[in-house]
Amino acid sequence: MTADLALAVAGLSVELGGTRILRDVTLDVASGSTVALIGRNGAGKTTTLRAIMGLVARQDGTIRFHGAAVDGLATHQRARLGIGYVPEDRRMISALSVESNVLLPADACKLAAGERGARLERVYALLPELTKMRERSAGSLSGGQQKMVALGRALMIGSRLLLLDEPFQGLSPALSRNYAETLAGLRERDSELAILVAEANPALLRPLAGIWYAIERGAVTRQDAGAPAPAPVHSG
Repeated sequence: MTADLALAVAGLSVELGGTRILRDVTLDVASGSTVALIGRNGAGKTTTLRAIMGLVARQDGTIRFHGAAVDGLATHQRARLGIGYVPEDRRMISALSVESNVLLPADACKLAAGERGARLERVYALLPELTKMRERSAGSLSGGQQKMVALGRALMIGSRLLLLDEPFQGLSPALSRNYAETLAGLRERDSELAILVAEANPALLRPLAGIWYAIERGAVTRQDAGAPAPAPVHSG
């Protein structure tokens, strides 16, 4: 295991309701890299990210973060290690301001006031567009703007690893390009941050992701280094 490996998943298997969803999933994400997990709807992308975050139980396999096993840790304990998760449905609290939504993980993890403020300023530095919206209610934002807020919220805790579930789903082509540019800018501003992106259509990830995994029926295969990115998949 290399010292710069942020995430190492090996032999991960998950059952939900008596049905095997993930089968021996193995993947790595190095510090400073962007890795794509490509698969159709229902292939197991979301379950993979939820298992890494500790939101669903594993039946077998190991999950290591910077060399240390996190299998026995609760979700909030994994978050405190620097893992941020952006779910597909964003999960904004509409009545709260953008800033209050961004601060939710810090409040949940009971960060000290000084650390809380420092992390908020880091988020605004990484995503300056949020500064203009900080006082607006989350419910007044467009879907694309809410995606940005969800990314900022994850960055409050996710200082070392970001897990993004279908970040382009529901966005227009123009907003998708804007989000992709935001991710590229995030990579330029924080060269050590590791990012794992689960997507059905890899088109906008081609300039971003250096390593590709394809997932089908809960099983993962890695794309050979230097080979073209996987072709788009459809939910059928």
